[in-house]
Amino acid sequence: MNIYFLLEGRSTEKKNYQSWLKYLLPELTKVKLYHQANHNNYCLVSAHGYPSIIHEYIPDAIAKIQETDKYNYLVICLDAEEETVASKKQEIENFIVKNDLRLKLGKVKPISIIQNRCIETWLLGNRKMFDSRQPLEKPLSDYAQYYDVSVKDPELMGNYSQDYNHAQFHFSYLKEIFAAKNTYYSKKNPRDAQSQSYLDELINRLTSDLEHLKTFQYFIDFCQKIKKELSVE
Repeated sequence: MNIYFLLEGRSTEKKNYQSWLKYLLPELTKVKLYHQANHNNYCLVSAHGYPSIIHEYIPDAIAKIQETDKYNYLVICLDAEEETVASKKQEIENFIVKNDLRLKLGKVKPISIIQNRCIETWLLGNRKMFDSRQPLEKPLSDYAQYYDVSVKDPELMGNYSQDYNHAQFHFSYLKEIFAAKNTYYSKKNPRDAQSQSYLDELINRLTSDLEHLKTFQYFIDFCQKIKKELSVE
């Protein structure tokens, strides 16, 4: 079993996915370079944002997968941002079909994991990090009054201000939550968000609120599927 992960972001996603896969799929070992994959490995490749992840990096990934003939899955991870999850998935599918890439994939299964709206949206789901019942300072108090992510599904949160888009607001909200806990979050240094305890709290959110964080649930379901496949190899 070998998996090629293609990530939209350059830093945050790579660090978080590497940490999460270590906890969720310890049977797999990360390789630094794609051609080093042999048995029960995965590689993480960062694209340079959108739309290059689709137009440049998908064809490149498929060419490398074809070259090595060692991979079972191509997992494409990107943000929905201002679009819907369905439209992002359809865009990927249309690109693969239009450019006759399905045949080149062969038996390799393409999987699209769309972060709705971004990876910070998922990270807002940790209830232990944020309790709106506690005294809050601005701007966090304003954010919580607008939309309390400890109660409502972070993936359904709207845009607080026209000064920035959904993903930028969700990132700002998360930074303020970390700051209120006297810690720090940035794109280059997700820090505590990489921990197993943080991941466990996100999974607990899925258990307590079955309709919340559906795209994060899709990622967890994929990992559970791989775990089952590994158990019967």
